[in-house]
Amino acid sequence: MSEADKKAPEIGHNSERFDSIAATRIRQCMDRVGKLTDERKDINDSINDVYAEMKGVGFDVKVLRKLFKLERMEAEKRREAQELLDLYKAALGMD
Repeated sequence: MSEADKKAPEIGHNSERFDSIAATRIRQCMDRVGKLTDERKDINDSINDVYAEMKGVGFDVKVLRKLFKLERMEAEKRREAQELLDLYKAALGMD
């Protein structure tokens, strides 16, 4: 018997057992993804509520979103992005 034959799954009752284990594992993963997706929706709704609150007191939400994105960037990446923006603006005569 070759090594490949030794490692090959047996057909029959073991296959049914594998199917049952696989189905259980798939269901567990699907349930976890569903729960996390629901949590992400709740978090996104909460974030949108904060931005709506800021808009309600007169802040520009587009600018706040950009500011948040910039704040989360590493300083070097933020500097590079600003330099590229300045370069492109200059090329378009937007200075």
